[in-house]
Amino acid sequence: MAPLRSLDAKIVIVGCGISGIGAALKLVKFGFRNVRIIEATGRSGGRIQTGRLGSNVVEIGANWIHGPSQENPVFRLACHYNLLDPESMTEENQALDVGGHPPFVPSFLRSSGGTVPAELLAPAVELFSRVLERSQDFSAGGGEPVASVGGFVRAELPRLAEAEWGAEAGLRELRIALVSTLLKVECCVSGTHSMDEVGLGAFGLYRTLPGLDCTFPRGFDGLIDCLMRELPEGVVSYNTPVRCIHWSDGREAGNTHTYTHPVRVECINGDMFPADHVIVTLPLGYMKKHHSTLLSPAPPLHKLHSIQRMGFGTNNKIFLEFQQPFWEPQTEAIYLLWEDEAHLVDTVPNIHTHWVRKLFGFTVLKPTERYGHVLCGWIAGHESEYMESLSETEVLNTVTQVLRRFTGIPTLSPCRMLRSQWFSDRFTCGSYSYPATGCSARDIQHLAEPLPPEHTQSRPLQVLFAGEATHGSFFSTVHGALLTGWREAERLITHYSHSSSSSSSSPPLSSKL
Repeated sequence: MAPLRSLDAKIVIVGCGISGIGAALKLVKFGFRNVRIIEATGRSGGRIQTGRLGSNVVEIGANWIHGPSQENPVFRLACHYNLLDPESMTEENQALDVGGHPPFVPSFLRSSGGTVPAELLAPAVELFSRVLERSQDFSAGGGEPVASVGGFVRAELPRLAEAEWGAEAGLRELRIALVSTLLKVECCVSGTHSMDEVGLGAFGLYRTLPGLDCTFPRGFDGLIDCLMRELPEGVVSYNTPVRCIHWSDGREAGNTHTYTHPVRVECINGDMFPADHVIVTLPLGYMKKHHSTLLSPAPPLHKLHSIQRMGFGTNNKIFLEFQQPFWEPQTEAIYLLWEDEAHLVDTVPNIHTHWVRKLFGFTVLKPTERYGHVLCGWIAGHESEYMESLSETEVLNTVTQVLRRFTGIPTLSPCRMLRSQWFSDRFTCGSYSYPATGCSARDIQHLAEPLPPEHTQSRPLQVLFAGEATHGSFFSTVHGALLTGWREAERLITHYSHSSSSSSSSPPLSSKL
């Protein structure tokens, strides 16, 4: 147990997403008395954001618990707070291992209008899944033949298709068009513009958990509400964007704040928060945009290079509500096949005129008794970012025209639309991270490395880093974000526990906030 004096350490957490909340809770429950969260916006939750489409609850941000099983701390918390449907918590559901791709009941629509029987396309789905699984094998042994996942799929899949599918007229082209759609699906899964930007050597770093992905019936932000109620009142300073985190690397001459408070968090509104430790939980997209001014002095070059190398992209949603469904009751996902995309493409030739082609399709919000007739469209990459710049009327009209074309129903018309705009969010600058070409596990380690590291001559652990991008195998997930917040809180708890048992003297800790 840390001595009472150590529990007076001033700890500031930048960002009130689930990573920052998780870190604060662990520190407060351990006994630290001076924990404060600084949040740029007026709400908690970060990239967890529940909204409404009419009377329907929809997730603007995080959608599912990926891998709802006992190894997943988000699932455990959701069960603890009784936030899930009973079937989501069953042992059978937890035991299912879907490899990160829930087995949605599909419906395939073609650009010439109408449905393609699923059995005709099953060989394409199976072959794509097999090639994608093979692309995960290089993170352990290396020796990747090409730089990117997209390059590997483009090299392997046509060769295998030639051997396995035969040359039935028209069918091969339709299956290749589906593979293009499935590549766009993977762009959404990874949060990237193109699978050509996802590193083949690092793709397999991501680890899935067992369990059939599930949602929160009353919204993901119900979890945030439960967690926030366990924090002391007034612990969060909202609407307080950070301008710069001043820390001490031991090299500045005449430094006046090194001894009492090695860190100062300077905010845009002029507020200054002195601290012994700061835990930064900002999205990687924000770090990429502001890395040159966020920290003073600048972080070591290896950390800066890893921030630049790691990928961070955009994945947006377009929700559409209908008076009546045009899809079959059993349908869980609708895929759009552009029949002229017979060359394994996952980007469009002209974003301004063809952005909607990046929309791979829709998932159906279920059960109908809860959501009504609502589809969630998915679109990633620069096309998604361009979509954000258009008016709601332009987006609705464009998507409606596509649906009329693909369904062959000229009168089809959604009654409501809602979209996310994560790239335009100035405190997020996108959706989530992925290992880009040229990345390795070491880059993620560099992102998570504290400043200064432990066992240095300077005051250690002045600035610590959490957030989904700093987790070595659960990057891009809510559970990854939560685990990293806990990790950095544990780092401080361990630091003070070791300090209390060490014979070496430590600088005096500050008084209460």
